[in-house]
Amino acid sequence: MSFFDDLRDRIAAVDSVVSVGLDPDRDRLPEFLDGDLPRWQFNRRIIDATHEHAACFKPNAAFYEDPDGWRALEETVAYAHGKGVPVLLDAKRGDIGNTARQYADLLDDDGLGVDAMTVNPYMGRDTLEPYLSMPEKGVIVLCRTSNPGGADFQNLEVGNGKPLYEYVAQRAAEWNEHDNVGLVVGATAPEELEAVRELVDLPFLVPGVGAQGGDAEAAIEYGLADGVGLVNSSRGVIFAGEGADDEAAYFRAAGDAAKKLKRRLNRYR
Repeated sequence: MSFFDDLRDRIAAVDSVVSVGLDPDRDRLPEFLDGDLPRWQFNRRIIDATHEHAACFKPNAAFYEDPDGWRALEETVAYAHGKGVPVLLDAKRGDIGNTARQYADLLDDDGLGVDAMTVNPYMGRDTLEPYLSMPEKGVIVLCRTSNPGGADFQNLEVGNGKPLYEYVAQRAAEWNEHDNVGLVVGATAPEELEAVRELVDLPFLVPGVGAQGGDAEAAIEYGLADGVGLVNSSRGVIFAGEGADDEAAYFRAAGDAAKKLKRRLNRYR
């Protein structure tokens, strides 16, 4: 089965398209996490609190790129899988030749064993071929990102008045030979989200609905392809308990935030 087949089953099982971003910023971790691998301790409790509402977990590689962090990420992936939840590594990789193959190894069971990965298409199809050739793994191509600076390049006209992000979407659809390609399209630009949906029938990973204040209704209306897609919140869920009086209340707040987001999104599904 492909990543998107598994994701469809997971969405049906929990009635949710919520992706919980596991970005354990060490400067924001609660003080009561004082043992070994605090990022792993934090993620385990977040997973326990939110997995009933999560279609997917999305760790961002930037928060783990040190020896202890990588150990924490390995434990996190295994634990999420033990809960029956797929894992999408937000790594935004994109490079040539052997380097690309090394990055793609993170998808293998001998690597991290994640189920999908975000990739950067800037260097062209050959740099993504190692990922595209793994039919069971999801390849989520950066298209129109949620940050304000995304417009610097993504909105540039590349011919016939077409912005670059639309061209990327069309090329990604052409690369979808194994039905394993999706797109990152942010909820902070709903008109562009709609424009991409009019061009391609691919599942979207839609960031920006949480702390960035993106359009939840547009994320659902245009983000799902045949009911499959993900709407991500990271800080808005995992740090919802900041200021709580105790550990139990801290993680209960994260679970409540994931549940609230699920209900909010389901109003539009």
